[in-house]
Amino acid sequence: MRILLVDDDRKAARLLARGLQEEGFVVDTAASVAEADEASFVSTHDLVVLDWMLPDGEGLALCRTLRARGQQVPILMLTARDALSDRVAGLNAGADDYLTKPFEFEELLARVRALLRRSDMTRPPVLAVSGLTLDPATQRVERDGRAIELTPREFAVLQALMRQPGVVISRQRLAEQIWHDELPGIDNLIDAYMSKLRRKIDAPGRAPLIETVRGSGFRLRGTGGA
Repeated sequence: MRILLVDDDRKAARLLARGLQEEGFVVDTAASVAEADEASFVSTHDLVVLDWMLPDGEGLALCRTLRARGQQVPILMLTARDALSDRVAGLNAGADDYLTKPFEFEELLARVRALLRRSDMTRPPVLAVSGLTLDPATQRVERDGRAIELTPREFAVLQALMRQPGVVISRQRLAEQIWHDELPGIDNLIDAYMSKLRRKIDAPGRAPLIETVRGSGFRLRGTGGA
């Protein structure tokens, strides 16, 4: 099991990471929203332990971004805020559990294990369209049984399309969900990603799966099911 630990208190993060590693977990660490966002693309994590206050923003913002992107990884929020309104805000942002500082490591470990058990029971379904399959849990993509290697952002773009086959997804929506920012030239960047995806997922002799809808966005041809 792989855990992403996000905390800018490097000493505390080191101690937590060591304790989790001694319990058999693989632990990646990040000290900011930006580092955590990048780590969520580079590796697949089974759980995120996320501090509320980070130097470049709030953990809540990252929580919302992950959920908007369709990532269903369990999230355990850590914070010194113990007001009811704060706990509600954390859960409404997409966190699955909330642990108030200070805490004992044994309680954190128990909550981690409980969230992982719950996650095993709610594994997201494999998406399938016209012989193309995408497994959100393992981040594996295949076309007619042939494995397709995608970068993390290519995977996120394809997942957004496959979750709603036949529905037009606008460039703006893709920018907000996957890049979560108005980058210069974002439309050209998205077009470039679509071109790369087409080259990777299209099968010889079969119609292209990704259709450009002029002035609107993109849609995946076909309906759910292999």
